[in-house]
Parts: sequence; C-alpha cells; structure tokens
Amino acid sequence: MKVLHLISGGDTGGAKTHIISLMKQLNRMIEAKVICFIKDTFYYDLLKEGINIEVFMQKSRMDMSVTKRLVDEIQREGYDIIHCHGARANFLAMFIKNKINKPMLTTIHSDYRLDFRDNFYKRIIFTPLNALALRKFDYYIAISDEFKKMLVDRGFKEDRIFVVYNGIDLEDEPAYVSKEEFLNRYNIDAKDKIIAGIIARLDLVKDHETFIKAARKVLEKRKDIVFLIAGNGKDENRIKSMVKELNIEEHVYFLGYVEDQYSFFNAIDINVLTSVSESFPYAILEGAKFKKPIISTDVGGIHHLIRDGYNGWLIKVRDFETLADRLLYLMENREIINTMGENLYKSVENSFSSKSMAESHYNIYEKIVHIRR
Repeated sequence: MKVLHLISGGDTGGAKTHIISLMKQLNRMIEAKVICFIKDTFYYDLLKEGINIEVFMQKSRMDMSVTKRLVDEIQREGYDIIHCHGARANFLAMFIKNKINKPMLTTIHSDYRLDFRDNFYKRIIFTPLNALALRKFDYYIAISDEFKKMLVDRGFKEDRIFVVYNGIDLEDEPAYVSKEEFLNRYNIDAKDKIIAGIIARLDLVKDHETFIKAARKVLEKRKDIVFLIAGNGKDENRIKSMVKELNIEEHVYFLGYVEDQYSFFNAIDINVLTSVSESFPYAILEGAKFKKPIISTDVGGIHHLIRDGYNGWLIKVRDFETLADRLLYLMENREIINTMGENLYKSVENSFSSKSMAESHYNIYEKIVHIRR
C-alpha cells in the first residue's frame, strides 16, 4: 500500500510531532511519503528523522501551479490514498480530486472554524475556503470522539468519520538540554522555585489570559514560583501588556518560539494548557514523556487521558481561580508533582502510543481501499 500525506510545511508544535510520530511508525507497515508546500524547519526536521518528504514550493497560499505537479506525482507513483492535514492541503486537494480518482482522507486536528480566529483577513478568506474544501473529502479522521460529534452535528456523514487519538513514542530519546542550561538561556533564576509553563502559539484560542490571571492570583499568596510562556503569535502584544498592567513581570517570562520543546518540558515542574478548544493536544503527551503533570481545560478529548487528582487536573474554560488553586495545592504538596507525573507517563504508555496510533491508521487505510475495490 502507498499513501501520500499532504501538509502545509509551516507547521510547528503538535502538528509536527503528530506527523513525525505517525510517519515513523507507518513506514514500518506501508510505503508513505509527505509532500509539503513550504520549505521551513518542518521539512528539515522530518528529513533528520529519516522520513520521505519532498517540497512542492508554493509562492503563496493561492498559488495553484503545484496542482498539476501533484496530479503527475500521484498518477506516476500509483498512490492508493491521499491523506491531507490542515487548511492549505485541504484547499489544494479540492482542486485535484476529480483528476486523480483516488480516495481522499483528511485529519481534523482542530476546530476548523477557529483555526484563523486571531487573524481577520485569514478568518474571512481561509476559514470558509477550508470549510468548503472539507465537504469534498471522502473520509475523515477525527482526533477525538468529541471532534467526530462536532463533525456529525455540522452535517458530515457519520459513517465516513473515523476516530484516532494522538499517540507518542515514549521509547524514543529526544534531544534536550539540562534544566540549568535552558533557564540560563533566558536569564531565569528559579532556584528553589516551582516552574509552571505553557507552550502554545499566542492566539485567542489558547487563552493565555487565563494563565496570566491565575499567575497573579497565585503570586498574591506565594512568590516561590515562576511562569514560563513559550510560543509566539498574534496575541503576544496584548498578553505582554496584560502582564505589565498586573505588575507581575518579574515572575512571568516570555520565551518566544522554543524550537527544542523537550528542553522546555524538561525544565518545568507543572504543565498547563488553557485552550478554549483542542482535539487531543501533543503538548500534554510531550509533557508526559518527561513525567510532568498537567492542569488543562476540559476540552476536546483530553478527559479520556486526564483523571483528576491522579495524573493531573481538568478545569473549566477560563476558570483562572481553579487553576490558581490547583497550582497552590501542588506548591504546598511538592511530592505530589512527581507522583502525578509518573501516573501520567503510565497512562500515556498504556493507551496513547504512536504504535497504536499508526496501527489504527493502517486499519483505516485497509478499510478504505477495500471499500473502493
């Protein structure tokens, strides 16, 4: 079986981790290739991992010249399935579908109605284009049962939607620097302090405001904590202004985009996620790899992994007061941090491995090919 994966190539964070984890396992079972449309760190990182990837360079999102090249590639190589990831790939797939006569599948990694929420131009142009493109696909993979329900509620055919939760390879040893080296990189003095961190692009859907409000509430009672914010994005100036207005600048550090995310996870004590929408985020799985407990909003399929008080905590969206209370509890009971981190690692090991994720994809591919025969 041969499967071609199409993805933007400007992807970072969880999207990149997903493709790397999936492709490394899939290539043990089938012949799989990735084509992306931007030559950036995504491309080079996949090359380093030994993944078969090629760039079909686009001058812009609306550059359709690559469609002929895609059609030629698919017909020449005889791919059985075309598997897309993200708005750019979905859009291009819409224009080649009728020319290739191959089953087309896309993974729903996020709520497509919120993907461009932080950018007015993109929200007006690309959100409806992606919504239109999605309707053209034959099959879908939702990252959680909740996302499958979301699609069904929006009129997608239930029997065309599969569910596969994200998985991660816990045995693979990632590259990272020591906690001391990482903190020194940003001139952070965290001696004898708890480190709470959030790694996510700075846009409205990630709701860093809740993280900042919780930080202020914690700092009203204790000062032996620092807060790290890793990521960049459209909401950066607003969030930085908020930190300044609350007069907590000496306790909150903006790290910008952190390329070696595992160094970040190695350095923190408590992983935090405050998103208003997620499917099943890799930020939790990557933190679990370093046995870091998570405090997360109860969105998407996260509750399938997190058990309150056992391997982390779930909070309601925008509930900064409960987030602050959970952080204070862990500060006052530091031994629980390690216990919960160990429990989270075991939970991921038992149910959310990259091998299991890839096997589920293989079974879906087999089913689709069988249906098309």
